[in-house]
Amino acid sequence: MNLDYSQDFPYKERIYLNNASTSRMPRTSIETMSNFLVKYNEFGPDSEASDIYVKERLARLRKEISELIKCRPEEVILTQSVTDGINFVSNGLKLNPNSNIIIRDSTHEHPANHYPWVRTGKRTELRSLSIDETGYFELDSFQNTVDKKTGLVVLSHALFNTGAIIPVEEIGKVLSEKNIPYFVDAAQSVGCLDVDVNKINCNFMSFNGSKWLCGPMGMGVFFCRRDSSDLVEPLQVGGESAIFHENNIVYKEIPARFQAGFRNWVGVAGLEASISYLKKIGIQTIREKNIKLANLLRDEISKISGAILYGPEEDEKRTSIVSFSFKDQDSKTIVAKLEKNNIVLAVRDIFSKKVVRASPHFYNTESEIQTIVDLIRKG
Repeated sequence: MNLDYSQDFPYKERIYLNNASTSRMPRTSIETMSNFLVKYNEFGPDSEASDIYVKERLARLRKEISELIKCRPEEVILTQSVTDGINFVSNGLKLNPNSNIIIRDSTHEHPANHYPWVRTGKRTELRSLSIDETGYFELDSFQNTVDKKTGLVVLSHALFNTGAIIPVEEIGKVLSEKNIPYFVDAAQSVGCLDVDVNKINCNFMSFNGSKWLCGPMGMGVFFCRRDSSDLVEPLQVGGESAIFHENNIVYKEIPARFQAGFRNWVGVAGLEASISYLKKIGIQTIREKNIKLANLLRDEISKISGAILYGPEEDEKRTSIVSFSFKDQDSKTIVAKLEKNNIVLAVRDIFSKKVVRASPHFYNTESEIQTIVDLIRKG
């Protein structure tokens, strides 16, 4: 089996291991976007032909995404980012004033899945789960935090700083039995893990196209379960999302209900191409390659004096994110030095600790990992 996909990402000047932030795009996706723009403009951007062309691409993308996360095509709402989907729910959820929302400890959460809920906490009670350094919480503690007034539980599927995979399916089973709405931030899982919204039992999910899906910037996805769409008041309204009937605004059915003003047609073409490309390889194949690269990096880093590794040791409990620091070196200095040598990693926070975060994806190679470790070892 060929596990070297670097030829599909022909960017040789730099080694890029910051896929948990924004991934590179395969050549085919870039070409697809270019071809789309040419054809779209040949039709005439505001013409019947271009309208048909765009609708066909939208339908194809929704089908690709629905097959990827195992939902219905109409449950796929296109957005600009993960943040859009989170804000749809944090600002639009119809809450009883006496209800509460449960989140993980905020100091360990990504700002996009923290700040919106802090603002929501001004109109309802916000409860934080106590977590350890890896980001996990005790299931007993979670069950003790949930009560009859819980209006929503919010979790990240995988963590941006330690790579830890949260047991969202186990939590979803508990919440489903209690009929409590459930939101999952899947920014760090869709594209590198098998994600099934039915197994997770979530009502809402948000992720973007430019991380592990290798798609273009400005493309996000908000999954809204069909029977949960009335739980959320749309943040925007326009001709695409509603009609004016008897002097009232009447919202259309999903996905149009939440998609007023969306116009990133070229992004639709690019994301469709990227998802199609990934599905041909297979998410499980991608997962295996990613873990192989991550384990190589963890093993090599652990051999360097003063190294501290973060996140779970067990393969099945983490993504390919590898976070580390050194007792006698500043993480920002390390990342800056790598950048000067055409190697891109990132600095992230684990509580108040600054760490180096590497996030290899399937197109990276073992030789790239070794080059990075050799440079770090030189100090």
